Amino acid sequence: MRCDVVAIGTELLLGQIVDTNSEWIGEQLAIAGVDSHFQVKVGDNLRRIVLALRESLARSDAVIACGGLGPTQDDITREAIAEVLNVPLRRDPALVDRVRNMFQARGRQMSDNNLRQADVPEGATIIPQVRGTAPGLICPVGHKVIYAVPGVPQEMEEMVLRAVLPDLQARSGATATIRSRTLRTWGLAESALAEVVGPRLEALERAGNPTIAFLASGIEGIKVRITAKAGDEAADRALLDAEESELRALLGDVVFGVDDETMEAAVARLLIDAGLSLGLAESLTGGLVGARLTAVPGASDWFRGSIVAYDSAVKHRLLGVPDGPVVSEQAALAMATGSAKVLAADVGLGVTGVAGPTEQDGQPVGTVWMGLAMDGEADAVRVQLPGDRDRIRQFAAISLLDLLRRRLLGRK
Repeated sequence: MRCDVVAIGTELLLGQIVDTNSEWIGEQLAIAGVDSHFQVKVGDNLRRIVLALRESLARSDAVIACGGLGPTQDDITREAIAEVLNVPLRRDPALVDRVRNMFQARGRQMSDNNLRQADVPEGATIIPQVRGTAPGLICPVGHKVIYAVPGVPQEMEEMVLRAVLPDLQARSGATATIRSRTLRTWGLAESALAEVVGPRLEALERAGNPTIAFLASGIEGIKVRITAKAGDEAADRALLDAEESELRALLGDVVFGVDDETMEAAVARLLIDAGLSLGLAESLTGGLVGARLTAVPGASDWFRGSIVAYDSAVKHRLLGVPDGPVVSEQAALAMATGSAKVLAADVGLGVTGVAGPTEQDGQPVGTVWMGLAMDGEADAVRVQLPGDRDRIRQFAAISLLDLLRRRLLGRK
């Protein structure tokens, strides 16, 4: 069973409203084991809505049309469906009474426009509305079907779960589930990552299930999404577990988290496991690293604090950075050891660099030095980061956390 999603509304095309409905519907279809290969957005134009619905029906078994069921003149989803079905619209007396009673119960005067919500394409089944006024529709088209649901998220979600998904599963005659798991990585470019995973990707393409996709996520690294389809949730999870093990064997410590796990959460877990506390000194990042760390619940148990030493004098006076260039290996080492000492932490991190727009002390824009002090030793690493000022600072923040993560893994 394949199901397209058609989101209706000119406001979606203009960017005035973000189409979160299609995302949510796609997720629910996957959980229900229904394949969804296309999502389309179309404005409030009868000809284009009809075209979008016909194209979806030509390639899929079902279509969920979301939006355009309201009372105003630009709410024309019913008219479009009726044209696709080549049937007239009939005004349902029971729906008229329901809409009228709803307005009366709220003590409001109903305009005649609201009666349009009682118009139903001939042959369609009504999905009763429980949170608003516009009912949904189940409209058979030969052996295929169009579902129409409201665009209001709360109304749409309730209707999809109560009526659309059960009807889709009944029509498919089979039960299945499609689930995904995302491995989050840092340290390899997308091309290099694809090269490492290449042999596994080729094997899966031949098998067809599960599948792998790469999602470049900028300052949060590259995500490797595993998607599997199985007869039930347990079998699906087993496929995902097996493929995750295969990929981890290939990628090693490039993988820092799964699904929503952030880099800072991964660092927190390792610090807690090791029983270590962390102190931090930031120059280039200006508090970005500390903000990420304190976003982790319970951070006060292991994070001592951050010294934002942006002025060179503060670096010299508070952290013991020696005289000379402050974008250097010596400065990063001193910031790491100084932060551990001043904040009475087991581990010290320091970061300094050139965010731009111009070079500093002969160092090009994007030069970053990261220092780490732990177990009585300190060292520094230099990286050259791309992008504008903001991206360099953001890249530096996650790179510093990744440096600590890898060292903690190596410490085990």
